Amino acid sequence: MSLARTTTFSFQGVEAVPVEVQVQVASGLPAFTVVGLPNKAVAESRERVRAALSSLGLSLPPKRILVNLAPADLAKEGSHFDLPIALALLAAMEVIPADEVSGVAALGELSLDGTIQPVAGVLPAALAAGEREMGLVCPAAQGPEATWAGATEAIAAPDLRALIAHFQGRQVISPPSPPLPLAEGGRGPCLSEVRGQESAKRALEVAAAGGHNLLLIGPPGAGKSMLAARMPGLLPDLTAAEALEVSLIRSVAGRMEDGRISARPPYRDPHHSASQAALTGGGPRAAPGEVSLAHRGVLFLDELPEFARPALEALRQPLESGRVVISRAAAHVAYPARVQLIAAMNPCRCGYLGDAPRECGRAPRCAEDYQGKLSGPLLDRLDLTIEVQPIPPRELARAPTGETSAVVAARVAAARTVQRARYAALGIGTNAEAPMDALREDVEAAALTLAEGAAERLGLSNRGFTRAIRVARTIADLAGADLIGRAHVAEALGFRNRMLARA
Repeated sequence: MSLARTTTFSFQGVEAVPVEVQVQVASGLPAFTVVGLPNKAVAESRERVRAALSSLGLSLPPKRILVNLAPADLAKEGSHFDLPIALALLAAMEVIPADEVSGVAALGELSLDGTIQPVAGVLPAALAAGEREMGLVCPAAQGPEATWAGATEAIAAPDLRALIAHFQGRQVISPPSPPLPLAEGGRGPCLSEVRGQESAKRALEVAAAGGHNLLLIGPPGAGKSMLAARMPGLLPDLTAAEALEVSLIRSVAGRMEDGRISARPPYRDPHHSASQAALTGGGPRAAPGEVSLAHRGVLFLDELPEFARPALEALRQPLESGRVVISRAAAHVAYPARVQLIAAMNPCRCGYLGDAPRECGRAPRCAEDYQGKLSGPLLDRLDLTIEVQPIPPRELARAPTGETSAVVAARVAAARTVQRARYAALGIGTNAEAPMDALREDVEAAALTLAEGAAERLGLSNRGFTRAIRVARTIADLAGADLIGRAHVAEALGFRNRMLARA
């Protein structure tokens, strides 16, 4: 009887949980069994491993082969278990030295010809292997991704044949290329292409500077989607730590491209037919949803009331806490979800509320029913609401060119720098995350009195009041003011649900 071990990982959110792969080859009737709560993809690894070894001219011994994935009470999912099972089996068959594979972690999917295919989760696996002072064996295509964990010795193998030769000492696999620099990426269309809409562009700048949620309301063709598309160009680059956070989620979702980590904030714009699982995460593998894929970036929801009500209500928790928890009977999976929500909607179902020639005969009931699809708690989490009115063609053709995205982005970056320094001790980077205790001392007495009186008249909740003060702090930062004044509070209150309150 022979026994060999190697290590791989199972993923719970962005956390890589170590799994020991134990392979025993013993006397008995020929069998190949995988135990340890494998799902169907893991159980089918028996046939892929068998075919891959056969393509190399190796046949399984006519004995009882038992593969145990420990801990046995942890559910195992994914095709990345193929490679560690094959390595441990080769060690048990004495094809490669057992001590060579016991000190490394491995993940990869095997083709029938022995080629090692890319899999999800290489980046978190590399970081976890580095913490345990282990090397990592991964597919050759994902070598650059693995090298981002500098403490890990990565072996990026193209196929099983090359990997066997490497462990036997006959041929050394060259180390993967060093990490590529942060990819700059595009900044999208320029804000100068938007003619007119000065109030909406001001709201966009304030939202970008403080990381605030924004709701754009207006008739069809007014330019709501066009404005939202300019938001990425106003946001500053991610820090190295933030880029790594974003890339961990993309890696677990299998969306890393060429091992590049981008410095640009993500921008996600799912269709309004997206389900709750698509937005917040879920499914058989508890995969991250759009709100997590947009972490540290923008989640744009066009036609907001057309989304399913349960899907929108599921966004309330991540918008408040910055993370989403997917509950399962066996475990709870948490993903980061610190997003900036930009939403757009028509004022009513027909879209022409207030436009007498085109307004439907059901106004204002049409607007009440349509806006009633959005719950008060969800609207309370939107910091700014702006009404976007269409520009008449004659004015549109003659409107002067406005500021470019680069000019506005410079002001946004300066405001973000001030915020990052202000909240460094709290571990947050924007006013949108700031607790009220961190803002109270920055408000002038007259401004606080104005804010309190307006909150009573408008019926703002405690959350709404805090968010208004956060927006005022951002407006003050854009103006270069140390304290929040009455003018800053007045502008911030002007952005609180104006259209919805009137309708």
